[in-house]
Amino acid sequence: MSEAEAATDQNLAGKLGFKNGDLIQELGYDEDVDFDFRANLEALIGSELLTEEDQEVVDGVILWWRNDDGDLIDALVDSLTTLDDGGVVWLLTPKSGREGYVAPNDIQEAAPTAGLHSTTSAGVCDDWAAARLVARRKS
Repeated sequence: MSEAEAATDQNLAGKLGFKNGDLIQELGYDEDVDFDFRANLEALIGSELLTEEDQEVVDGVILWWRNDDGDLIDALVDSLTTLDDGGVVWLLTPKSGREGYVAPNDIQEAAPTAGLHSTTSAGVCDDWAAARLVARRKS
């Protein structure tokens, strides 16, 4: 990978708003995840992504989700277990036309039930779309 490609990939990982020193937990890891994106995210934060078994309080969660992975609401609720106040969940789903595609409408319906709302989306890699989910503000 050239320096220009590495810088571009680093910028894509940076679109998620994470910075050096952040603790990020990764959920839904499987052989179909984008390994370049993961490597660039780890380079950006300066450490490895935490696994599903880790119980540390984290600044963010990366949740890889496919249509046949089960109940999205349950997965979103589970993603909040170790998330610090003000933390963010990035839901990565296969892009339209890819195996495991999740319709945006499904995300919009599941997020509020899990206590989250979608604030933005980002194109972070070729095969995966990313939706930024944050906890609803308490009134």
